[in-house]
Amino acid sequence: MKTLNNHLILFDAECPMCRAYTRAFTYSGLLDKDGRAAYQDLLPGDCPLVDRQRAVNEIALVNKETGEVTYGISSLFKVAGTALPFLQPLFAFRPFLWLAERAYAFVSYNRRVIVPAAARGGIQPDFIPTYRLAYLALALILTVVLLNAYTPLMSPLLPAAGAWRELFICSSQFLFQALVVLIFAPGRAWDYLGNMATVSLAGALLLWLVRAAGQMAGFSATTYTLVFILIAGLMFLEHLRRCKLLGLGLLLSVTWAAFRLAVLYFIL
Repeated sequence: MKTLNNHLILFDAECPMCRAYTRAFTYSGLLDKDGRAAYQDLLPGDCPLVDRQRAVNEIALVNKETGEVTYGISSLFKVAGTALPFLQPLFAFRPFLWLAERAYAFVSYNRRVIVPAAARGGIQPDFIPTYRLAYLALALILTVVLLNAYTPLMSPLLPAAGAWRELFICSSQFLFQALVVLIFAPGRAWDYLGNMATVSLAGALLLWLVRAAGQMAGFSATTYTLVFILIAGLMFLEHLRRCKLLGLGLLLSVTWAAFRLAVLYFIL
């Protein structure tokens, strides 16, 4: 693979995903070994042609020789297209480019709730409500689908039901937690709901993996139930961690757990 020489990619040091994939670029030889830098570490005179706010939203790739800057998916396609030239026609295909730009924006504008980190201050990514709403909707749908595939495996220890029950429970918890956070911390509502959606989706994905393993190993309903309880406990710990990063304290974790226990009581 060919290296894109004399270019510098500017990543978000507060974003674990950004750190990981830009490190992979330099480690694999897609960029020079010194071809990445955190935009938070730039001095005022560095990279004068870079739009600092846009670079926060869309990863910037700077040509060190000309100063030319590309942003977002164009930056990633430039790196990948240099390494794998046969992909360049695909990257120039307008319908594919349009879809890739939307997918990139979806991840970029939600990256702080997908993989959270303590903010160091300075310029922060813009908040786009439509992308956050799309993320909440997608996380809710996937969570419901995955839970609906898992919960019948716990029968008769947990009464089986259809997808409507899971949809009602998950959406009700979203609405309940939204009400709580809007009352006690309205300024962090969008961030909290995004993080809560990620916790729910992560738990559902773990259950899907357990379901796949259990089908091969022949787990019993008791085993599926015990694993469900274990994963729920891990979700609670992750919820606590994320609330701490957001500076929200214990209240929202208490209400999150209380709602789930109340639902379990009514189901049983």
